[in-house]
Amino acid sequence: VQATDEALVIELADRVVRVPWKRCSRLIAEATPGARQTIKLSPGGYGVHWPLLDEDLTISGLVECSG
Repeated sequence: VQATDEALVIELADRVVRVPWKRCSRLIAEATPGARQTIKLSPGGYGVHWPLLDEDLTISGLVECSG
């Protein structure tokens, strides 16, 4: 996973998905760029955690809302 100014970028085995911040969650969309940039992929690769925001989202949920 990678944070850009406009979106969260998720590299999957078969494609790259870009999820605009406004589609992730309201908390993340309203956060500072620095808080968005501080992300951790869960050890199993199933979710993303923003420690500065105390926000967790699943990869599958993010891919669904990327459209």
